[in-house]
Amino acid sequence: MSLILYLIVGGVIGWFASLITGRGVPGGVVGNVITGIIGAWIGGNLFGNWGPQLGDFFIVPAIVGALIFVIVVSYVMKSMRKNY
Repeated sequence: MSLILYLIVGGVIGWFASLITGRGVPGGVVGNVITGIIGAWIGGNLFGNWGPQLGDFFIVPAIVGALIFVIVVSYVMKSMRKNY
């Protein structure tokens, strides 16, 4: 898969996960791309490769993994703000 498509799909998955949770990750577009790519990795490892595929991303596990990643990152960021 080309790098541009990989970044676009990762960004859309990260953006969609932040919309669903109502929480964002720091970094704007770059944060969404990183969230989508890490979420696809997490989802693939936890749930396997199933469902519709776009490029190298299996969409359903990638979105679920990105949701998990957004929730964990927002929890960590919230904990860090409480301590300072």
